[in-house]
Amino acid sequence: MTKLTLGSYPHMLGFEQLERLLERTAKTSEGYPPFNIEQTSDQSYRITLAVAGFREDDLSITVEDRQLVIRGRQRDDGSDRIFLHRGIAARQFQRTFVLADGVEVGEAVIENGLLHVDLTMSRPETVVQTIRIRKG
Repeated sequence: MTKLTLGSYPHMLGFEQLERLLERTAKTSEGYPPFNIEQTSDQSYRITLAVAGFREDDLSITVEDRQLVIRGRQRDDGSDRIFLHRGIAARQFQRTFVLADGVEVGEAVIENGLLHVDLTMSRPETVVQTIRIRKG
């Protein structure tokens, strides 16, 4: 059985980078922390991550190479507490979301253990270009 790639379709030129992005995204599908993605209007979205136990200073949000990267790292408070049972893990995470051209990251708000990141999508203008044909 032959694996079909975007490059195997002759009318889809220049989509090799998209194929690499899809493969990279599929490899980073860790389950922590859980998240929701909702469409809040025709041109906006909201990503919500469950980040209970993380403070604002423990989180970072960056856009790197058209990817939204959300990282969390809890700091050890340094106290000499003695746990009889430790069921709440203090662990770090990294969640990556690939952004299409025209998607901009807006406000980020943390409330009640949930981190909300708002995204807006601008619609590209329709461009019609006429190519002049010259004699060779």
